[in-house]
Amino acid sequence: MTNALHIEPRIIMTPGPAEADPRVLKVMTNPIIGQFDPVFLSLMDDVMAMGRQVFKTSNHYTYLINGTARAGIEALMSAVIEPDDKVYIPIFGRFGHLMAEIATRAKGKVHTTEKPLGEVYTITELKREIDAFKPKVVAIVHGESSTGMMQPLKALGTYCNQHGILLIVDAVATLAGAAFETDAWHIDGVIAGSQKCLSAPAGMALITYNKRIEAIVEKRKKIEQGLDPHSQNPRMMPSNYLDLSQLQAYWDATRLNHHTEATSMLYAMHEALRLTLEEGLAVRIERHALNMRALLAGLKAMNLELFGDKKHLLPTIVCLKVPEAIDPHRIRTALVQDFNIEIAPGFGAIKDEVWRIGQLGYGSRKQNVLSLLTALESVLTDQGMVLEEGRAKAAALAVYQT
Repeated sequence: MTNALHIEPRIIMTPGPAEADPRVLKVMTNPIIGQFDPVFLSLMDDVMAMGRQVFKTSNHYTYLINGTARAGIEALMSAVIEPDDKVYIPIFGRFGHLMAEIATRAKGKVHTTEKPLGEVYTITELKREIDAFKPKVVAIVHGESSTGMMQPLKALGTYCNQHGILLIVDAVATLAGAAFETDAWHIDGVIAGSQKCLSAPAGMALITYNKRIEAIVEKRKKIEQGLDPHSQNPRMMPSNYLDLSQLQAYWDATRLNHHTEATSMLYAMHEALRLTLEEGLAVRIERHALNMRALLAGLKAMNLELFGDKKHLLPTIVCLKVPEAIDPHRIRTALVQDFNIEIAPGFGAIKDEVWRIGQLGYGSRKQNVLSLLTALESVLTDQGMVLEEGRAKAAALAVYQT
């Protein structure tokens, strides 16, 4: 007979999933209720209201999509992009390529540019491509978790707004962990996920979009035949499950019976958003920044080198170069087996060249930073590096004490 499942707690310092807040996990044990129960509908309304505050937007349509952040990216981009629409995607890591693939599957005319890994774009570079290509949509990643880089957005949002171009942003690695201003930066649509800085389990995408995108969604509206046999629209979105015209009708006063909501995950996101606002966005963002400063100080004390442009580092995820003559996989294995700490390898061309270390949401804690530095110093010493014992931890503590 199979034994009951029991997973030992770990210190998860990967780019995601992050450690779920225990308070979030606790609310998931609440009883299941019907998706049109008045209590459930009230929770949905709460999520929309709290989501607006976290995104810093007045957008009415701010809601959850069942599925990971990728589902949100696909839903939003597929809603906006129709066949032959011109879409510009500036790529500076793995997830720009994902946006390009989604835009291509939506049959857009996709133009991409690509920066070397570890770099971001200047506004001059972005303007040049936009002026030459004249896209309907620009889609870009804010925090590229594959490289640890964060792309400045304010000037890009202003420029797109001035030229009537829709700007869609992947904020999966940054929302609630770094400054993000949907309305002030003139961003039309944004996608985040449950499993990073919001500290809930993976399985929900949180999106928001403004009236410019609302208008496109409305023109493509198509209700499935089982609910409305007379609904027809040749411009309907390619996916039923990710059809924003039906999803938004599920979340607004229409209460369209589109799908069965992931009840326990809704509880989780309700609590995750509540905790984010209870802490305060500014306080939460500063917590991430402080813990990253301490982590970087400790890594520097071990003479470890960061990957990429130091001026545009993510405050939630750092890419660390693997030292010469060190086996990156043995280090990661030792961290898990001996210290119960998980970090991540790189992607693609830099798979064996970097480690990716995340400190996101609930996982962005002083004790996690100090535990990792102590453990990393130990396993690197075991692999032959000469390090001064305790120096990394002391450097991090100095940051916390200032």
